[in-house]
Amino acid sequence: MKILLVEDDPIQLEPLYAALVKAGHITDATLDGETAQWLMQERTYDLLILDWMLPKLSGIDLCQQHRQAGKGTPILLLTARDTLTDRVTGLDAGADDYLIKPINVLELLARVRALGRRSPQWQGDVLHLADLALHLGTLTVQRQDASTQLSAREFQLMEYFMRHPQQILTRDQIEQALWEWNMQPESKAVAILIHRLRSRLQALGAETWVQTVYGMGYRLAVPEATA
Repeated sequence: MKILLVEDDPIQLEPLYAALVKAGHITDATLDGETAQWLMQERTYDLLILDWMLPKLSGIDLCQQHRQAGKGTPILLLTARDTLTDRVTGLDAGADDYLIKPINVLELLARVRALGRRSPQWQGDVLHLADLALHLGTLTVQRQDASTQLSAREFQLMEYFMRHPQQILTRDQIEQALWEWNMQPESKAVAILIHRLRSRLQALGAETWVQTVYGMGYRLAVPEATA
């Protein structure tokens, strides 16, 4: 999933961000509400994780603006406010779920998985292309009785391919989809990542499924001999 994480305390932000990335999620993180507002206008997310108390614009303000714009992205609100009135306020503002600080990382990841199932892009816990299966919960790719573990970035690329099978994806599209908003990948970053993913798929006899379309980009497709 592509997630926006907004938390104004760097000490709290860092472990949450690290946990989301380790779980395979493409995560944009920011410390203030105005930057979050801009990102929500410029980029598309599968889930928003918003702290209630933020500089400039609060998480409640962001919730309300997002819903007033007619957007249905699931929203998880983080807050130290735990009275019934506060919870009602958050839910009425448009939040789908509510997590009380201090945040337990395992509970956060469980809430993220649950909210991810509400996304229009949700296709189940396992993505399939022919006899190739990508397990979202374990970051593994399987073919028949063989499987291989992917790194977080390899998994993100494989998930992006699996959600766009047969489609030619340019280098720019892959960079936009996989790299965080404030990160500029090196010129050969995509080519290196493609090479690493093919090496992983070699153990499954599927390295040729990631095809280079010269002058255009890359695609994940079942080779004719396999099909």
